[in-house]
Amino acid sequence: MNEIEFNEHYTVDYLSNLMSLRTPQAKSLEILNEILEIVDLKKNENLDEALAKIKAHFQFCTNFERNFISITFALATGVGKTRLMGAFIAYLFARQGIKNFFVVAPNTTIYKKIRSDLEDESSPKYVFKGLKDFFAATPKIFSEDDYRNRQLNIDDEAGINIFLYNIDKFNKENAKM
Repeated sequence: MNEIEFNEHYTVDYLSNLMSLRTPQAKSLEILNEILEIVDLKKNENLDEALAKIKAHFQFCTNFERNFISITFALATGVGKTRLMGAFIAYLFARQGIKNFFVVAPNTTIYKKIRSDLEDESSPKYVFKGLKDFFAATPKIFSEDDYRNRQLNIDDEAGINIFLYNIDKFNKENAKM
């Protein structure tokens, strides 16, 4: 997959099986798929219309809380929210052509855990376990220090780019990013 293109082969079931998702994770991926069948992810989307469409299918969705389409998936502790994030990234890349992802961890401890889960392919907690042949290249992880030390041109980067940051770092540095 050197060029990003829609691939109908990468269905929710296919990705769920490939990644060995647990039932709550697979259900969340199904919900994301259903949402993206009824709304478009595009700039200047009419948020009131998008929310009304989503509410018609998922009454528990009450608002976006932001000035863009924003959906939260609430899963119990230990179910694998980080792994679900990996499934969402793979799905959005394969089915929507999205290649840039911004992940913000709530604190330093979770930031370090997510970074390890994204980078350490030998770990049993590796986020993209089962997807080795799925990507043309291993997803690139840009951490909190990259914005200072490197010129990043996301248009020139092939494959998936994940920008991982820590909200504590934003607060400590007065968001000078």
